[in-house]
Amino acid sequence: MKNILNYINGQLIEAKSSKWLDNFNPSTGEVYSKITDSDETDLELAYQAANKAFPIWSKTSKEKRSEIMLKISSLIDENLDSLALAESVDNGKPVKLAKTVDIPRAASNMRFFATGILHYSSESQQYNDTAINYTLRKPLGAVGCISPWNLPLYLFTWKIAPALATGNTVIAKPSEITPMTAYLFSEICIKAGLPKGVLNIVHGLGHKVGAAMSKHPGIKAISFTGGTTTGETIARTAAPMFKKLSLELGGKNPNIIFADCNFEKALKTTLLSSFANQGQICLCGSRIFVEKPIYEKFKTAFVEATNKLIVGDPNNSDSNLGAIVSKDHLNKILSYVSLAKEEGGNVLTGGNQLFLNGVNANGYFMEPTIIEGLKFNCRTNQEEIFGPVVTIMPFETEDEVLKYANSTVYGLSSTVWTESTSKAQRFAQELEAGIVWINCWLVRDLRTPFGGVKNSGVGREGGFNAFNFFTEPTNVCLKL
Repeated sequence: MKNILNYINGQLIEAKSSKWLDNFNPSTGEVYSKITDSDETDLELAYQAANKAFPIWSKTSKEKRSEIMLKISSLIDENLDSLALAESVDNGKPVKLAKTVDIPRAASNMRFFATGILHYSSESQQYNDTAINYTLRKPLGAVGCISPWNLPLYLFTWKIAPALATGNTVIAKPSEITPMTAYLFSEICIKAGLPKGVLNIVHGLGHKVGAAMSKHPGIKAISFTGGTTTGETIARTAAPMFKKLSLELGGKNPNIIFADCNFEKALKTTLLSSFANQGQICLCGSRIFVEKPIYEKFKTAFVEATNKLIVGDPNNSDSNLGAIVSKDHLNKILSYVSLAKEEGGNVLTGGNQLFLNGVNANGYFMEPTIIEGLKFNCRTNQEEIFGPVVTIMPFETEDEVLKYANSTVYGLSSTVWTESTSKAQRFAQELEAGIVWINCWLVRDLRTPFGGVKNSGVGREGGFNAFNFFTEPTNVCLKL
């Protein structure tokens, strides 16, 4: 049984408490590794290491920082198979998904920001022929990055890469539910020659490690991806300390399908956007609105396609869906199916825990679920479920579906299916969302701003937006 250790000051060490947490394989329901149970004592050690390393790392040339990060990226590529398997075992997702999406994207994150920093330039303005103003971008110091369990290494690297590239040192906390690939990543960093203290990874529970990070006076910024409730807690602690905050939080994303859509493309992509990663992606389209002329046709085809999906062992190449990440989360998802029935919903397909045979007999599997007949403003349609559960309902007018789409407290992403360019542009203007996909889903250019509005978060990640977050601008005015 493997022990998952902290990575502090270039070394792999256990927490000072000498206590351990169980780490479960969701597809078997069994403990398969132990996580060192850290607290604020370990967080302080990590901060001291990061603070000591900052003066050297911040003055290291961009070219040298880029070189080390590119080596890390190459090592992720070289270890694709083992990292994908580890991600699958830890998270429950199919190995083929981790191998084609999660791990390649983690390598891309490191590569993208490693090369991007070489093209990050300052601004300058000439004032009345008497002065020139230019902007310096300075790294902040030791910063905190907290990543979630749904896309573990993918989102872990998405945060730490721009922080490291801009010359900051990092204290990172991966989710205690899926810590394995962050631990393996620390081994890669050692092999790549990342200097001691530049990146420190502290494992453990959120109310211990995450809370200590939020209130630590020396940590200059917090980048967090996770639930809205946790984001509120972090903001209440960190905002009065004037820390910089980037919070990418929950979503309840609308998927709007007009009668003039490309039907087959809309159907195929909606199947993916509903159930990819067991619906455990913050960008999944969990509320499906279909224009009335094609509603029955789309509903019938969607249910039929959903029934063909295979929920099974993540190691099986035929499996479309794997296991839910934890028993507690499975129970939460099932409770929303019960709530939907109480609210008058009709389960068109799915809705049940799925019991497999053999080694997966005690795993946390669930049928992909489609629910019809709910009001747009009921709890099932307003609260984030974060699982393989979607609702579907018809609409007649643009105003009506805009009302439905914008009715939640969330505003992360949205999808619009129409062949009308003017209609697509109108909806891009009116939808309350940080991202509007038109005739596609999850197409991600890493240069673009990523984040949500309303309760879906604060700030933007991606491209130079991330570089700007992890640096402080200084205007320099030079008199001619």
